[in-house]
Amino acid sequence: MKRKNRKPMAASNRSAPATKSSPPPNPKNRRRWFRARLLMLGGIVLCVATLVLVRAFHLQVAQGDELREMAEDQHLRHLRVSPRRGAILDRNGAELAVSVDVDSVYANPRRLKANGQDPDAIARKLAPVLDVDVKKLRKRLSADRYFVWLKRRVTPHEATQVRELKIAGIALTNESRRYYPNRHLAAHLLGFANIDGNGIEGVELAYEDQLRGADRRVEAVRDRRGQVVFVDEFVDDREMQGHNVVLTIDKAIQHVAERELALGVRTFEARGGSVVVMNPKTGEILAIANYPPYNPNEPSKHQTPHRRNRAVVDRFEPGSTIKPFTVAAALAAGTLQPNQAIDCENGRMRLANRWLHDAHPYEVLTPTQILSHSSNIGTAKIALKLGRKELYRALRRFGFGEPTGARIPGEISGILRHFKSWYEVDTATTSFGQGMSVTNLQLTTALSALANGGRLMKPHLLKRMVDGHGSVVEENKPEVRRQVVPPRVARLVSDMLTGVTEPGGTALEASVDGYLVAGKTGTCLLYTSPSPRDISAYL
Repeated sequence: MKRKNRKPMAASNRSAPATKSSPPPNPKNRRRWFRARLLMLGGIVLCVATLVLVRAFHLQVAQGDELREMAEDQHLRHLRVSPRRGAILDRNGAELAVSVDVDSVYANPRRLKANGQDPDAIARKLAPVLDVDVKKLRKRLSADRYFVWLKRRVTPHEATQVRELKIAGIALTNESRRYYPNRHLAAHLLGFANIDGNGIEGVELAYEDQLRGADRRVEAVRDRRGQVVFVDEFVDDREMQGHNVVLTIDKAIQHVAERELALGVRTFEARGGSVVVMNPKTGEILAIANYPPYNPNEPSKHQTPHRRNRAVVDRFEPGSTIKPFTVAAALAAGTLQPNQAIDCENGRMRLANRWLHDAHPYEVLTPTQILSHSSNIGTAKIALKLGRKELYRALRRFGFGEPTGARIPGEISGILRHFKSWYEVDTATTSFGQGMSVTNLQLTTALSALANGGRLMKPHLLKRMVDGHGSVVEENKPEVRRQVVPPRVARLVSDMLTGVTEPGGTALEASVDGYLVAGKTGTCLLYTSPSPRDISAYL
C-alpha cells in the first residue's frame, strides 16, 4: 500500500495568531518633549552661569582689592632697601664717621609654630647668648607674625653663637651701623646716629637728609615658607647711597686742640671748656674741641651735659676779650688816636656812684698799653668818649648778639642789650665785656675779622658734599658778611694785640719764639645749664 507523502506545514501556519500593533508616535509630541528637555537643560546652564558670574563679580569686583592684597601678601614681599649712610670726612679725606655692616638677629614666629617648636625653650637658649631678658624674648617669639627683631647690631661673638644653635626660624641679617673710628675725637661736633641710623646731634643731625640717602621699596617673590626667591627689580646702590660730607675740620689740628684743652682744664681745675680754631681769611672752622669728652660709639654711657657742644651752646661774659673791639670801634670812628695818652687814674675811678678798678694801678697808658695791661679804666674812658650808640653798633657789626650762621645744631645768639636801656655805667662795663654774653664761636669769628683786614666772615663747617658716583653736589666758598672796620684799623689793632704776649703783657706764656702772636686774655664767667655760674677757663 503506497504511503502518501505529506507535505510539511508552513511555519506561518504553525505560528500563533498575530497581535494588534501600537500606533506610530506622534511627531508633534516628540518635538514638544525634546523642546522641554532642551529648555530645562538651558535653564540649568543659565542658572549655573548666573551663579558663576555672580560669584566671579563678587570675587573680582566686590572683594577684588582685598583678595588681591591677600594673594600678594602670600607670595610677594615688599622689601625696604635702606641706603648706606654717607661718610663724614675731614678736609684731607680722613674718616671721622663711617657705616659698617654688622649682624642682627630676627625670628619668624609663625615658622617656629609650624615646626612645633616651643617659644619658651628657644627663649631660654637665646637669652644668655644675646644677653636679653627671657620674658622679652618669649613674648616676641610667641607673636603671630612672620618677622620680629630679637637683637640688633650684635657682636661677632654673639652672631657666631646664634649660628651654632641652628634653630629653624632664627636667622641673622646684615644691617648698617654707624661707627666713629677716632672715638672721642670731634665727638661733640660730629654728634651721633641712633640704632636706626638717624642723626641725633651735631653734623649727623645738621646734614641728616644728605647723609641718609633715599629709601626704596622693591617687590620680591617668596616661597610657601616665606623665604625670598628673587627680587623683581635691580637696585643701584650708588643711586641710593647718602652723600659723603667733607668737613673743613683738620684731624691733626683737632687732636692738638683737644689735647691742649684737656691739659688746660685739668691745670686750672675747671669743670669744662672749649676751643675753636678758624682760618680767619676763609671762615673755615679747622677744629672745635670740647671738654669733658665722650665716645659717640656709646653715647648712652655718658651724661647728657657731657655731650653738648659748648663752643656754640654755652654763653659766657667775654670779659676783657671784648676790649680789642672797643678800641677798634673808637679808632674807626676817629674818637681815639693810636698814640693818645689816657689817664687810668692809678687803677681806681668813680663812675655814677660805682668804682671801677684795674688789676694793677696805672697812670697814663696808650691804647696799645691799655690792651697789653688789660686796663678796665682805660677801656671805659675810650667807650664813654665813643658813646653808647656807636659802641653798641660796633659790637653788632662784629656779630655779637646774633648767630654766626655756621649751621651747627644748638647754636645760640648770646645777649647784647640794646643801647637805649644802657646807663653810663653800662657803657663802661660793656666796653670790657661785662653785662653781655657771647659764645666761643662768636668770639672767634669776631677776632678773625681783626686778623683778616676787618672783614667779618661767615664761619662754615662744610667744605663739600660728594654723591655716590664721586661727583661734587655742593661746595662752600668763603663768604664775607660785611666790612666791620677799615683794613688799616684792623691791622693796627692786630699789631697792638701782639703786646699782650710780649714782656709786660698779660699772656707772656702764649708767646712763640720766632713768631709774632696776637692775643687777649680775659676771665670768663659762664652761664649755662645745669651749672648757671661756672668759672670755665681763661681765653
